[in-house]
Amino acid sequence: MRMLSTSILLSLMLVGCSSPTISYYKLSSEPIPVMAGADNKMQLMVGPVSVPGGMDRPQLVVQSGGNESQVFEYRRWSGSLKSEIARVIGASLARDLGAPNVWNFAESTQTNFDYQIFIDVQNLESNPGDSVLVDVLWTIKPGSSKSMSTDQNTNSSSVSGLNSKTKMGRSLVRESVAGSSFDALVAAQSRAFSKVGMEIAQSIRN
Repeated sequence: MRMLSTSILLSLMLVGCSSPTISYYKLSSEPIPVMAGADNKMQLMVGPVSVPGGMDRPQLVVQSGGNESQVFEYRRWSGSLKSEIARVIGASLARDLGAPNVWNFAESTQTNFDYQIFIDVQNLESNPGDSVLVDVLWTIKPGSSKSMSTDQNTNSSSVSGLNSKTKMGRSLVRESVAGSSFDALVAAQSRAFSKVGMEIAQSIRN
């Protein structure tokens, strides 16, 4: 009887010591339509992306408008937050501009592109069940292929939109959170960064 009680106690201790399940999240974006044979040959590189130091980690960080930040050890990004942001903004640019050639700086070896978009996330405030606020500085800089065409004084180009000058802008986007779950929070963050991409696309058109 004592041996049985000891075995049950040991089993309960092992269950109590087991590690909690880690949940992984990624930012989402609307699908990019098929662009086979697209006329827009613009080539864009998105990144590097910088984020506040306290958020540059695998865990999800919830920072409200106050001075407190919460790090959730068992809620993590499936990749890096920087790469996730670049992917969502890149997808938004590709979709809004009808440009199939958009690459993520952190995941590409491409060196020939028309414009490079630098992303500097100044702030990412997340209030579960309420809203998400993203504050992003961005810079659109002519890349290698654009510089070459400018140097050669070509009058015609397949690249439409910007001239050879660097453009800078700032996007401040607030999105409501439809629920108190982490899924709802990450979905709101996704929509916010997608809208940042839309504002960058608008600047490229002008």
